[in-house]
Amino acid sequence: MSKALGYKAFGGVEVQGFFERPDLTPGPSEVLVRVAAAGVNPLDHKLRSGHGTALNGHLPFPQVLGMEAAGTVLAVGDDVTGLVVGDRVTGFALTGAGTYAETTLLLGESTARIPDALPEVWAATIPVAGTTALDVLDQLDLPAGASLLVNGIGGGVGIALAQLARDRGLVVTGTAGPAKRELVAATGAAFVDYTGGDVAERLRALAPGGFAAVADNVGGESLRAVASLVADGGALVSVGDPSVTELGGEMVRRRLDRANLERVAELMTSGRLDPHITETFPLARADEALALVESGHATGKVVLDLSL
Repeated sequence: MSKALGYKAFGGVEVQGFFERPDLTPGPSEVLVRVAAAGVNPLDHKLRSGHGTALNGHLPFPQVLGMEAAGTVLAVGDDVTGLVVGDRVTGFALTGAGTYAETTLLLGESTARIPDALPEVWAATIPVAGTTALDVLDQLDLPAGASLLVNGIGGGVGIALAQLARDRGLVVTGTAGPAKRELVAATGAAFVDYTGGDVAERLRALAPGGFAAVADNVGGESLRAVASLVADGGALVSVGDPSVTELGGEMVRRRLDRANLERVAELMTSGRLDPHITETFPLARADEALALVESGHATGKVVLDLSL
């Protein structure tokens, strides 16, 4: 048996709770991992709330929270190649096993070894925040010197986007709340406080001709406010709001493979990407970690550290 935080039905925090689940056994395409760290993401509470049933609507309850983890391989399924027991890895829990837990099952093809120099708490941020940012920038394929607006730059994906865009020579502007100003400024991005009145008007003053691209991490009315700021011939990509297609944009095209995980790990070890982990919680306080992210006030990345 192992400890996990999950939910017994779709809903709010009232459906959450810790429970003991039976020991897991990897299927042919899976790896069993002892979790050392797990990233906490907005996707986690959205799935709990029933807003992503294409991903988890077929799974039995209770479901375990979390989609990304780093740890040590305990067992390997028959069809998995390139991984062995004892490897330090990071990956996606596309098996439905969750990651707010002492052990989990990761999909072999969506799991990668991590370099010896990379801490597991950093590696746990690679699958969701790290590869999402990389996918957005690869999809936009902007030339050096182009302008990029990151709507919601202060969270895990946004901070990664800011750094990777700067690494490609892009000129970055980002929207966030006032508490995130210092962190955003540290990435070299221009900061715009979304609480200070008509944010679209203030952004338009900074870029009268519009931005070469807008990367949206917020969705909803905020997405609609910034969609008009795309320059003629520019691009609009959203991380989480499918209605972006109604505005002439696209959803980010996700690549959940080993190669993408390895690319982000190399960016971290080479010093070009810092996940800016601002809060770490033990597994016993995973509910608090998720509440912080769900509040919308988390700055940078929040991680569960099972060594605490």
